[in-house]
Amino acid sequence: MKKTYTILTLLVTLILASCGSEGKNNVADNSPAITVKVNQVEANGNSPFLSTSGKIQAKNSADLSTRMMGYVNKVHVNVGDQVHKGQLLVSINNADLQAKKAQVNAGITEATAAFNNAQKDYNRFKNLFASNSASQKEMDDITANFEMAKARLEAANQMKNEINAQFTYSNISAPFNGIITSKNIKVGDMANPGMPLISIETPGVFEVIAMVPETEISSIKTGITIDVLVKSINKTLKGKVTEVSSSAKNTGGQYLVKIDLDRTEANILSGMFVTVQFPVEKKAKWSMVLIPEDAIVKNGQLSGVYTVSQSNTALLRWLRLGKTFGNQVEVLSGLNADEAYIVSAEGKLFNGAKISPSSILPKGKEANTESNLKKSIN
Repeated sequence: MKKTYTILTLLVTLILASCGSEGKNNVADNSPAITVKVNQVEANGNSPFLSTSGKIQAKNSADLSTRMMGYVNKVHVNVGDQVHKGQLLVSINNADLQAKKAQVNAGITEATAAFNNAQKDYNRFKNLFASNSASQKEMDDITANFEMAKARLEAANQMKNEINAQFTYSNISAPFNGIITSKNIKVGDMANPGMPLISIETPGVFEVIAMVPETEISSIKTGITIDVLVKSINKTLKGKVTEVSSSAKNTGGQYLVKIDLDRTEANILSGMFVTVQFPVEKKAKWSMVLIPEDAIVKNGQLSGVYTVSQSNTALLRWLRLGKTFGNQVEVLSGLNADEAYIVSAEGKLFNGAKISPSSILPKGKEANTESNLKKSIN
């Protein structure tokens, strides 16, 4: 009987397993493939000469702030205004300083009267002591009283200098001739110490800040003439290297190089991205991988991009990103040159989703990334 029960149990198990296997075989992914557009990775590394990215900035610029706290009474300029050195830009309420100044002036008046009286007593007792009409103890007391009165007057005058110095921070003036480039404060706002209020720069005199990798920095010398390609206006300008940093401690392994741009009639502005072409051959073979910023998928602190697997499914690949150049981002790792990535999709993308690549755009041409890629992955 036991043997029969065992056989029946095995038969039931086999039947159930067969049914489960049949059910699994019948489940198929019949969902339609999502039509996607893919783009080829753009790599900047074909030239044998060293080429790095950079950014234009005004050679003479300043972010103006104050050392005192107070409400803004008036902002005398707007963005784009031309100003001259010493021109009043921002006025901050200084009622408390006015009160302190009145107190200091009263203190100076009191200290001056005390000093004059002590000086008269000192001169009188000095004559009496010379004629032996005053004791040494009396002379010492008068001398001490005179020195203390003198010190109090000096302290009161120095306090007045301190108050006057604080008044200069309640009225923000232009440190040089230039143009207002930003205004971060308005009437009624509270100005705090160290907070940038107004930015000013001298127009027409520009420099470029470029970052050079450690493998190439030894070839860069001050004084060499270089070409600077301004991408936004498609102009190549001339410049000269003026500074070469000898440390990459605070720049992530990249060395800072400053280039003075020659004066030009080209319409260049601070903040424009450029490509700096140094007249030296690259020592290391490397390529900069760039992808459009719109194609990046973000999840918290992680950044990635969808690629196409061999089985035509979406594959989310996490990236380590570098610097931003206009609307493109440098990929430090996670995506190689000559690989393809998804730039737009006509449906909701997820890891493993069936896709149908519609086209691969020619290398070097940006795909239209203004579609619903970001909407489809949220």
